[in-house]
Amino acid sequence: MKTAKLMAIAMALTIMAGCSENVFDEGSVPDATPGQVTRVEPLCWWEGMKMPLQLMIYGPDISSSDIRVEGGKGLSVKSVSKAESPNYLFVDMSVSKAGKYWLVFSKDGEQVKYPYEILTREDGSASRGSFTTADMIYLVFPDRFANGDPSNDNTPDTIQKVDREANLERHGGDIQGIIDHLDYIKDLGATAIWATPVLLDDQDFESYHGYACCDYYHVDPRMGSNELYREFVSKAHAKGLKVIMDIVTNHCGTFHWWMKDLPFADWIHQWDQYTQTNICFSTHMDPNASKYDLAVHEGGWFVPMMPDMNLDNPFVLRYLQQWAIWWTEYAGLDGLRVDTFPYNEKEPISRWCKAVVDEYPNLNIVGECWIDSPSQLAYWQGGNENKDGYDSHLPSIMDFPLCDAIVAAVCEAGDRPGWNHGMTRVYNALSHDFVYHDLSKMMIFFANHDHSRMGDNFDHNPAKMKIAMSLLATLRGIPQLYNGDEMMFSARPGEWNDGSKRIDFPGGWEGDEADLFSEEGRRAAGKTSTADYSSAADLHDYTARLFNWRKDKEVIHSGKTLHFMTRDNTYAYFRYNDSDLVFVYINNTSGDVTVPWAHYAELVPETISGRNVITGEEVTLSSDTVVPAMTALIVECKR
Repeated sequence: MKTAKLMAIAMALTIMAGCSENVFDEGSVPDATPGQVTRVEPLCWWEGMKMPLQLMIYGPDISSSDIRVEGGKGLSVKSVSKAESPNYLFVDMSVSKAGKYWLVFSKDGEQVKYPYEILTREDGSASRGSFTTADMIYLVFPDRFANGDPSNDNTPDTIQKVDREANLERHGGDIQGIIDHLDYIKDLGATAIWATPVLLDDQDFESYHGYACCDYYHVDPRMGSNELYREFVSKAHAKGLKVIMDIVTNHCGTFHWWMKDLPFADWIHQWDQYTQTNICFSTHMDPNASKYDLAVHEGGWFVPMMPDMNLDNPFVLRYLQQWAIWWTEYAGLDGLRVDTFPYNEKEPISRWCKAVVDEYPNLNIVGECWIDSPSQLAYWQGGNENKDGYDSHLPSIMDFPLCDAIVAAVCEAGDRPGWNHGMTRVYNALSHDFVYHDLSKMMIFFANHDHSRMGDNFDHNPAKMKIAMSLLATLRGIPQLYNGDEMMFSARPGEWNDGSKRIDFPGGWEGDEADLFSEEGRRAAGKTSTADYSSAADLHDYTARLFNWRKDKEVIHSGKTLHFMTRDNTYAYFRYNDSDLVFVYINNTSGDVTVPWAHYAELVPETISGRNVITGEEVTLSSDTVVPAMTALIVECKR
């Protein structure tokens, strides 16, 4: 009796479940054409994400359609928001289970369907690591690095074509070119790659740099594809290299697909006439700044070809938050670099950072804050105790004051530098370390893709290049090296512009006069029609020795710094912890200098023996130690 009753209940429950399931017949609804549903972004999503999913759907008069989800109960519509343009819908979704679903659009008795997938996350995705002081970041400018796939140099669906003779045109470098030279990057001592943007930049002029994005969810076909970018990350990981994506939240390109039909009038900052940003970062923290100056700084356009995004619009902010998270999850990224960080509205960009870090608590994000004032730079690092209470939630900042100091100091080689010139500049830059919240989260460098080439800055003098490289490898922070500076690249002669500085890496194209990617090519290199590479092999090997040595030197990664003031264009400092010590002495003069070892007695009261990092020789540091002109002495010791 009891068994029969239980069976009856079970049968009733089964019937009820079957009646309520309402299986969707896919064949009963036609697929949407691009003329009906043009775009759905993000392209997919994942179960278990902290960031709520908001779809931006674009199609002709899409706002007059009703939308529902079919294919299961793991994805459903929570709410729908219309834009000012009738061709957009912003749909907030509830996500609970991975699966393949259909977005069904209904209008005037007609229905169409569009596929949408919720994926399962990779194990450990949320807790992924990131770049730290143990890394050396190699900055690659893809269009000028290597052409791994000539077949995609020109595509029928993009505007600007390849012309290697023109500084501001595309030269054909691509993602495959980076993949082909991962071993070169690894052997140099790098442990992470930051590539400038590879997403679609389809402007009709100067589109080679990638910073005028025209599609946030697709790689430029002249660079490769989304799938190839993910393959690049995977292959980099297989070689022990991390990948940092360069993203731009502040502006898009005038040829971005939405510029012909903005969702809202305030999707971008619009002015009665073209208004360029005043680049006045101080308006964010200056108690005397006018609201007008702040508005021009935040809302003015970077250049005429780059419309300024309005992060005060909540749909823009959500779009850009999801976009960064999407690429991190899709490609398996190890970090982000944010272009023109202080140009954004500061409260929304803080929320942008927090959303990304909430999703990936260990992910490092470094912001480009091109500011020469240490106190103003410190304002932008997350956790800094700013008087106005502002917290950017940005983990890392780029140390532009130190960059300027290194370049100026090395350029001022000689025996009689002026007051606060020469190597004193580096001492002074580090003397401001007290203003920074976290010294381990500062990217240090002496050049990137926006700077003049070091070969030109340093008068093509290899000795100066080695001094700069020694500083980069041994000072506190996360070092970043721009591709080619390891061989003292110079700008292309002739026309002077950004494109002339972003020269092709010799050997990255078939038929190049020199091949600097190979050891044999570097040894054989000399003068070409555009440059002199006779010192390339020596400089490359110097760099590789330094940064391969640095890889496992915890004393450099996290040790303290003790430096000593002189005004004779030399500079001495120690990196130290309880067990290890590295002594660095920079002689930026034209003559040999005897180290004043007695000055350092507070840390090392006696002579000490160690190993010369560059030569491998055993040395004893004492008042008899002599450092030759225009060289850096780097000695590692046990305490």
